[in-house]
Amino acid sequence: MSYRVGVDVGGSFTDFAVLDEATHRLSTLKVFSRPDAPGEEILLALEKLRARDGIDPADIAYFTHGTTVGVNTVIQRNGDDIALFTTRNFEDVLDVARLKIPQIHNLYSVRPKPLISRERVFGIRERTLATGEVAEAPDEVDVAMAVRNVIERGCSGIVLAFLHSYRNPANERAVKAMIERMAPQLNVISSAETWPVIREYERTITAVISGYVQPRVSNYLNRFETVLRGQGIAGPLTITKSNGGVMGIEQAHRECVQMILSGTASGVIGAGHLARASGFDRILSLDIGGTSADVAVIIDGQAQYGVGELIGDFQIHIPSVSVSSVGQGGGSVAWLDGLGTLHVGPESAGSTPGPACYGRGGKKPTITDAMAAANLIGHMPLGYGAVTVDHAAARAALKPLAEALGTHVETLAGNIVDISVSGMYAEVSALVSRYAIDPREFHLFAFGGAGAMLACFLARELDMKGVVVPPAPGVVSALGGLVADLKNDFIRTIYGDVTPDDIAALVPVLDGLEADARAWLHAQAWQGEGRMRLTADMRYLGQSFEIETEIDPSWLREADAEAIVSAFHREHERLYGHADENAAVQMINLRLVITGETRKPELVEISPADTPLEPAMTVEGWFDGRSWATPVYRRDRFGAGHRLYGPAIIAQDDTTTVVPPGFDLVVDRFGNLIITKAEF
Repeated sequence: MSYRVGVDVGGSFTDFAVLDEATHRLSTLKVFSRPDAPGEEILLALEKLRARDGIDPADIAYFTHGTTVGVNTVIQRNGDDIALFTTRNFEDVLDVARLKIPQIHNLYSVRPKPLISRERVFGIRERTLATGEVAEAPDEVDVAMAVRNVIERGCSGIVLAFLHSYRNPANERAVKAMIERMAPQLNVISSAETWPVIREYERTITAVISGYVQPRVSNYLNRFETVLRGQGIAGPLTITKSNGGVMGIEQAHRECVQMILSGTASGVIGAGHLARASGFDRILSLDIGGTSADVAVIIDGQAQYGVGELIGDFQIHIPSVSVSSVGQGGGSVAWLDGLGTLHVGPESAGSTPGPACYGRGGKKPTITDAMAAANLIGHMPLGYGAVTVDHAAARAALKPLAEALGTHVETLAGNIVDISVSGMYAEVSALVSRYAIDPREFHLFAFGGAGAMLACFLARELDMKGVVVPPAPGVVSALGGLVADLKNDFIRTIYGDVTPDDIAALVPVLDGLEADARAWLHAQAWQGEGRMRLTADMRYLGQSFEIETEIDPSWLREADAEAIVSAFHREHERLYGHADENAAVQMINLRLVITGETRKPELVEISPADTPLEPAMTVEGWFDGRSWATPVYRRDRFGAGHRLYGPAIIAQDDTTTVVPPGFDLVVDRFGNLIITKAEF
């Protein structure tokens, strides 16, 4: 027997997807996450898999893992205290940023406080010119003084981000070596090693986020690897990446920033695979876990990619699945500000103590508690029996807020849901505008522990085509790890004109990128050459930002500048509706992505409905401020073709699907719940 295991560690639950390579049977499991003791949830799940399915850890041939540790650390701002070394006189790089407010149409919008406060930013005497020439090497005495200040402030690490280090990283390397001699206990992150791109703020903030989350991520990975090897798992251990691929655990330790959106990207890849196999060509994925709600655009099974994705309050400039994250997850806490205004998130109750209704010591009211207080969840055990919802505890948690606002608990519960949905609505609106898509042409593909719970409310606000809930929505992110390919990105900053002479000079750069890519893929024990994709970040002369344009490697080798320029014109026309074919074109970065494709499990059709669908019970549920008699159904009783009408609650081991009044539901041949607005 041989098994492939995908795991997603979220803020509240850890999800398992297990593929039997002989029978292609897919089984799932959910256990509580243990942020207080990382790795313990893995041990518990392995014990349950052994007892329930007879799976011995020694039979696990492949183990891939996605985690939200990194993104949750940034969203909740609970990373380590770190320092930043910049080129002297550039100490304000994080405060100045891009001189933009987050919401340009809101005059009261303010920029977030930097992850590194100004007193922990130190200027170093050094200088590299834009050509890459070192005009001034760093002075060891100057560095030693800054290191002493860092230690006095109790910092655990230092991020190095020097001017023009993308051209020549010599000064960053020199200072890193000095710090490692002077204070080996400090973790040192180099921006040139993290992601060597032009533009100081973008490179700096990416390195800062890497340094901010590195201790937590690295400690987690150490524990994770120790637990798995101790259980006898000898197969490859891989980590899902922000770009939707996977990498070996050794690389993950070195480049934790590449997994900042690890769990988030896994969910998108899993949703894309399921949607394509089920016949849905245009979806918005909605992944709601314990801490955040993540939304992505997926067309023909392919997630949209980009750089500059928002992580909490900050953009990160590594290639990643294009996801918008907002701090409204199932465990997000409802609270009142000084003016008595109700807010939801970004603080999360996580898995410990968790929502009040979980009975694990939580007292603060969360979105999950609001749904429980409205009597819309908890009529059967959740999380594969890990949770029995305490409705009285949920109401007790909401009661102080309700009294402060002078309203009823049920009304407050609806308000909490409305506020959380409004936060998601704002993020989705920005996302669909960015890609110029019409949400009325898209289905909302709901997954995660709380995705199916809130999806219909969001789809209603966006006037979407409908909602799709897959058979095991709670573990789609874990499935994403199983279907993700080995994938890595390589980049070189060019900053030159697109002319035959300039293009001909790039052949050695292309050769180097391809050699690095092949070496990386072979280091992952991959058999074969893999698939390469070459793109260039280009712009018209005078523009401030670039467009990523796919190019053929032969165009570089043959110095075919005309073909490259034409490709850029076409991409500019596609995105903006116009192109200036007389304007000069510049190439800023050359990018290469290498992919090693993995095996994908096939979907299994379910049996057709042969008996009428009967509810297990009927409860009083609250929707939009009023009480409704709401039937509760068991998901495992559904057959293909079954149909029902809202309001309804569908309970299953890993999540609860809530169907409000005014919606219809039908089950397709793969067991997906297709929920649409009723026709009147």
